[in-house]
Amino acid sequence: MTVQLTTLSNGFRIVTEEMPGLESAAIGVWVTAGGRHERIEQNGIAHFLEHMAFKGTETRSALQIAEAIEDVGGYINAYTSREVTAYYARVLRNDVELGLDVIADILRNPVFDPREIDIERGVILQEIGQAADTPDDVIFDWLQESAYPGQAIGRTILGESGRVSSFTEADLKTFVDEHYGPDQLILAAAGAVDHAKIVAQAEQLFGDMTARPAAVADAAEFRGGESRKIKDLEQAHLALAFESPGYRDPSFYAAQVYSTALGGGMSSRLFQEIREKRGLCYTIFAQTGAYCDTGMTTIYAGTSGAEIHDLTHLTIDEMKRAAEDMSCAEVARARAQMKAGLLMGLESPSARTERLARMVQIWGEVPPLDDTISRIDSVTTGDVRAFGEDLVRQAPAALALYGPVDAAPELAALQERRVA
Repeated sequence: MTVQLTTLSNGFRIVTEEMPGLESAAIGVWVTAGGRHERIEQNGIAHFLEHMAFKGTETRSALQIAEAIEDVGGYINAYTSREVTAYYARVLRNDVELGLDVIADILRNPVFDPREIDIERGVILQEIGQAADTPDDVIFDWLQESAYPGQAIGRTILGESGRVSSFTEADLKTFVDEHYGPDQLILAAAGAVDHAKIVAQAEQLFGDMTARPAAVADAAEFRGGESRKIKDLEQAHLALAFESPGYRDPSFYAAQVYSTALGGGMSSRLFQEIREKRGLCYTIFAQTGAYCDTGMTTIYAGTSGAEIHDLTHLTIDEMKRAAEDMSCAEVARARAQMKAGLLMGLESPSARTERLARMVQIWGEVPPLDDTISRIDSVTTGDVRAFGEDLVRQAPAALALYGPVDAAPELAALQERRVA
């Protein structure tokens, strides 16, 4: 499998990876703008724009967009995150050209019909309402807001209902003008693909775009804080976050190994101590996520109101213990889990495409997969313990609680327990 990267004269980037033996391909365009690139009055517009892409172009209706892909057995979709918006399709080998043509059409020729805007506004408001009714979804939005208060990176991706209700055609076009320049677009494809053919088609579809200065998102500052919403639910939901490295930080992989060993599987410390030995919850896990300039190690658990106090204290205690006596065997197991998860996932052309786009976004190139594996393998037990010590003792923290959480300790009390 060979990765090839080409940049057009206007800055538009094309990255592909042929996967021999496959008869299908994944192809998409990643826009290096998401929720954190919105001004406060634009909050939710990147996600709104993603929805509107499928509502019709100058040459295709919404139905024709869907039919063009589904008539050949493929599928098309999109998503919005805090740093990117992605539009992608999965098709057979002979339909790659069609897939790219449809994606280019929805990106470059959207109609933004006011009637369709109003219809899709209703859909998004329903999506916001559904998220608000899903405790183990909405709690992560509250956690993000507590970690980065008053910042674009801390706001919900879906946006607030009031703002979403007021977006107009002009608002959508403004965001496109500000963030959809050719040097902010990455075309990625993997599977049964021909790099030269995709580059030639991309030149026809995107080569006439004029380069423009890219808008830069404000730097993130993890300040921390607490969000507590008491409600009569069956479960008490706890989400706890600590500032961690961004994905360009040398300690990023130590953070990943630490969170995997702490709460990344059934053999992890949190799962074994809090669920298996004490039966205090059904779900508990830890994970580390990252952005270009910051990151979060997050612990989530769902438990009863009667158990929330003990579970929270035990979580802090397990973090402290992990910093003191994390074993070589645990670190080796976590590294193996990470490598297996990465390699197994990359057997899918969709996952390959996602990785290609992400690597180009982060590094401007695609590092060899062996380099990533080497970085994981190079993490030592000492690295993990040192990271864990810094995390539990010094890192700013954020806490979100939802449900029957009256008995849950406050963040200040947890801070005292961290350093005790």
